[in-house]
Amino acid sequence: MPKTTNPVTQKSGFSINIILTLIVVVMAVVVIGGVLWINRDGNGSSLSGAVPAETLNKPDSSTLSQSPDGKVTVTEFLDYQCPACEQYYRGITKQVEQQYAGRINFVVRNFPLDMHPLARQAASAAEAAGMQGKFKEMYHALYDNYQAWAIAPDGQNVSSDSQKAAALIDQYAQQIGLDVNRLHQDMASPQIKAKLDRDLADGEAARVNSTPTLFINGKQFQAPSGDGVTYQQVADKFRAEIDQALAR
Repeated sequence: MPKTTNPVTQKSGFSINIILTLIVVVMAVVVIGGVLWINRDGNGSSLSGAVPAETLNKPDSSTLSQSPDGKVTVTEFLDYQCPACEQYYRGITKQVEQQYAGRINFVVRNFPLDMHPLARQAASAAEAAGMQGKFKEMYHALYDNYQAWAIAPDGQNVSSDSQKAAALIDQYAQQIGLDVNRLHQDMASPQIKAKLDRDLADGEAARVNSTPTLFINGKQFQAPSGDGVTYQQVADKFRAEIDQALAR
């Protein structure tokens, strides 16, 4: 799945007849049916076997959903400023989160790419919000308002305006009921830095090299590829694999 095209045309950038150009020139983008996978280094290696649970999921990893039996765990390595991740959020993962709430563990790990200047700032905000019990709310605020903070005024490139992003993050924090001063302190804390660094290290150990990268019970999800592939087909395959795991 994580390659540098989209599951609707080619991977880490998709093209359902339209090639998205939201990425900086240096990044490798693969177009696949409207969804983008942003590749970290241009290589498309991935694991064929299952990744150990202890690599993918830590006791303090942030979650969008938890199930009592823990039978199925979906883990997503994401970059909040990655256009592909935002496309996936709107077309696939937001619906999966809602549909399987309470039935699966949905774990979020951070994999901010250097090509996205605000990715780490956003990840720090989400994790710091989690320290006040509001990770999920900040996660949604960042993606639901993606165009406002993540994209440059030209509408073509990712933004590097950290001051604007900070002001908007403060706004989202107030809307979801956070102590903004504490949020600032936690965002700058060694604890948050260590968590992001560990997420990156675990992602590299799991051979993550592009975002978004999803795992179902340790097995990397491979989206269908090829001309004409749609988000709906990707979403259907993803849900089918979750259903199969739940039925086992």
